Amino acid sequence: MKTVRLSPNDNVVTAAAPLEVGVEGAKQLIPRGHKMATADIAKGAPVVKYAQVIGYAGEDIPAGAHVHTHNLEFRNVDMDYEFSTNLRPVAPAETADTFQGYRRASGRVGTRNHIAILTSVNCSATAARMIASHFTPEKLAAYPNVDGVTAFVHGTGCAMGGDGTGFGILQRTLWGYARNPNVGGVLMAGLGCEMMQIDWLIEAYGLTPGPLFRTFNIQDEGGLRETIAKGIETIETMLPLVDDVRREACPASELMVALQCGGSDAWSGITANPALGYACDLLVAQGGTGVLAETPEIYGAEHLLTARAANRKIGDKLIELIHWWEDYTARNKGSMDNNPSPGNKRGGLTTILEKSLGAAAKGGTTPLNGVYRYAEPVTERGFVFMDSPGYDPASVTGQIASGCNLVAFTTGRGSAFGAKPSPSMKIATNTEMYQRMSGDMDVDAGRILSGARSVEEVGREIYEMWLRIASGEKTKSEAQGLGDYEFVPWQVGAVM
Repeated sequence: MKTVRLSPNDNVVTAAAPLEVGVEGAKQLIPRGHKMATADIAKGAPVVKYAQVIGYAGEDIPAGAHVHTHNLEFRNVDMDYEFSTNLRPVAPAETADTFQGYRRASGRVGTRNHIAILTSVNCSATAARMIASHFTPEKLAAYPNVDGVTAFVHGTGCAMGGDGTGFGILQRTLWGYARNPNVGGVLMAGLGCEMMQIDWLIEAYGLTPGPLFRTFNIQDEGGLRETIAKGIETIETMLPLVDDVRREACPASELMVALQCGGSDAWSGITANPALGYACDLLVAQGGTGVLAETPEIYGAEHLLTARAANRKIGDKLIELIHWWEDYTARNKGSMDNNPSPGNKRGGLTTILEKSLGAAAKGGTTPLNGVYRYAEPVTERGFVFMDSPGYDPASVTGQIASGCNLVAFTTGRGSAFGAKPSPSMKIATNTEMYQRMSGDMDVDAGRILSGARSVEEVGREIYEMWLRIASGEKTKSEAQGLGDYEFVPWQVGAVM
């Protein structure tokens, strides 16, 4: 197989290997993963892949020509949306799967057991890092049920202006991490005079200070040195309490998986993303939840999701997000087509429309049961969507704040990423990259392209790995210690 055609309606195919002139009708070299026209395409005519428009010919494109950034133009989407016309509810699974998880007092279930040091402002970041660094693996060896003491620091929390959007996002993010079921204890550290007041956060979200939720400010403690000492002492009192919990059998319905992609290539929408979508369908059949995000990366594919919306209200919420992003990019003198990245383009993706059609496949086929703001608690089960940027660390941060206790991350170019406190598994879109970055990749979805495995087989492999990871098996990103620097709350609004 030298080329891949995804639909009889497509007027391009994807090269499975570099095509020399004359091979498969190529009139010029077509790089692996890139598109070749299969018919003459007149200037201004649509270019079709996945049976969907991915852009418009910027010039006359003859059959056999390379189709990419030099001759394919992006246009903003303008379409009529259908709502709830493609509802395919999944039948409940015949057997109830389980995993070994940490059941919290709230009733929710964690897959890990971390102590989180959260900061209200950048000014307390150094103190948080120094407190966390005290708890080395040697010191934690006496607490085998504690997965780590991790500082979640950020670069904002003060000088926040505008309409309050950014302030609300940061509040939801901090609160979401504090209540994520993978967190067994929380220490929240502030400076004292910042905009993001810890007391306001506690009042707004009804947090209750106690042995496993402690707060303090550097200014009240007498300075940095005193704060670090107090923080270490506080964590030491938490450790035995957090270590006292034990894993127990819990239903797969308690899993909430962040569906994420980064470093995408032309194979993302053909191998890894459809396989992840199949795994999401298996999880939904168990009563679990899959959370798709990255709003700019469903742009041009949102009509596929509105057709799956469980009701008109859910579909309208998604379209409202699309319109917000169009306005947001225009206000900042940008374009929705600023995404794909240079690496995406080298991998064969040309426009955001093409990238989005592949990215949406991560959500499987079941009804869309909810649309949420960034870091807003996800309360509906099944397949849902959370608003976020396409920037992976910021997007995953929001998904974890929304309640995700696992992360599934597809990548074609290769992405070194982890996201404490929720374990992140990596799914490679192609075998070459999987082998080149074998220390980072958990699943090789490139076997779908070679014919060694089907989408369904790799999807089930992903789902079964979720159950093992949720029970304590380490992902490759965890084994390498990734996740301490990937806490990136989305910052929106003026810095005053």
